[in-house]
Amino acid sequence: MIDAPLISVRGEAVLEVEPEIARLSVHVQAQEEHRGTALDRLTERNKQCLRLVESFGDAVEKIETGGLLITPLLKYRRREGDIRAYQGTAWIKITVRDFTDLGGMITQLGNLERTSVQGPEWALRRDSEVYARAARQAVHEAVTRARSYAEALGSRLTGLVELSDEGLGGTSAEYPVALAAGYGRAPGGAPDEPEAIDLEPAAQTVRAAVVARFTATPPSLD
Repeated sequence: MIDAPLISVRGEAVLEVEPEIARLSVHVQAQEEHRGTALDRLTERNKQCLRLVESFGDAVEKIETGGLLITPLLKYRRREGDIRAYQGTAWIKITVRDFTDLGGMITQLGNLERTSVQGPEWALRRDSEVYARAARQAVHEAVTRARSYAEALGSRLTGLVELSDEGLGGTSAEYPVALAAGYGRAPGGAPDEPEAIDLEPAAQTVRAAVVARFTATPPSLD
């Protein structure tokens, strides 16, 4: 049992920092009369997309293949019967760490035939030191507030009884860009070189809060 006076406070920290990574989601499609042809065309376009992304070198942190789907398209919705075409879709997830040429990457991907791009989704890494920095600032804020309360009462802090984390949370303003290039190529020729889109990384807001209980010397209430 604690007989000494207790001071309970809440400490909070809010940090606004630049994002560390940007995520893109790319869908590559092909539609052909025969299943094998659709699969071959999809494979070809998927490789083309991967080569383009890999050409950006160390700016790309990670490339993941999300999956592949081949779907028959029927001539009539309500009747089993003839298949008019096969549609294939492949998903690629891209994590970018250097934003210098990100706008160019997005527009070049969007300029590929039957390719759509969604993003960027700005974010911090899961192990970012920003979260630990926010937690430390929240603790410092709690100690400072408790000490201020103690001084106002003519007391001083003597010990820590409890320190609990209210949780770390991150929010960000996201401005995704969606580009579709179902007919990105000029007929019979090479695709026009697109102008790189201007992007401004969205600031990431990280919040941390703690609740702390301290013991203190008896107050001077005279």
